[in-house]
Amino acid sequence: MTVEISAQQVKQLRDLTGAGFQDCRKALEENGGDINKAVEFLRKKGIATATKKADRVANDGIVQTYMHHNGRLGVLVEVNSETDFVARNEKFKQFAKELALHIANLAPTYLKREDVPQKAIDKERQIQREKTLGEGKKEAVVDKIVDGRMDKWFEDIVLLEQPWLHDDSKKVRDVLTELVAEIKENIVISRFARFAVGESNANETSE
Repeated sequence: MTVEISAQQVKQLRDLTGAGFQDCRKALEENGGDINKAVEFLRKKGIATATKKADRVANDGIVQTYMHHNGRLGVLVEVNSETDFVARNEKFKQFAKELALHIANLAPTYLKREDVPQKAIDKERQIQREKTLGEGKKEAVVDKIVDGRMDKWFEDIVLLEQPWLHDDSKKVRDVLTELVAEIKENIVISRFARFAVGESNANETSE
């Protein structure tokens, strides 16, 4: 089934990569309209002239807070932009507010996959492998099944890979990518901390 690609999607991809209209349309069609996969597709083809915005320094921005009404749960998250002008943009501020609420509800432990300690990854992979073998799955398909379960595990604990609280058809990284394309500045989620009464440690990450 062919996915309908909108002019807005093509524009977002062009803004992110600097690639031509037809190349962007083809990349989106080849990747089911997924912006992030289309960016990667263009990079591999050598067409993308940029992750140009991702390379820009983002030293401005805001620290957004969320406090639950009963005072027992709070979140701090730093979202950076290149300029103070964007830091005052309503869509930027709205994203930061929605992100803080997302963190409060979904309780991620890490910002991005690369932040997860290798020791924790190895331990979880071993658990999933033993579980899969215990289910009687054939050795030939075990690794593929385990890879899928590991992706789900990362989705549970890594902020950028979680389904967006406000639209679970997208992941947090997709919403961030769309905002970068719209605002035309690099935007970075730098770190977050989530505090809940009764939890021994707050989740905190930094780049």
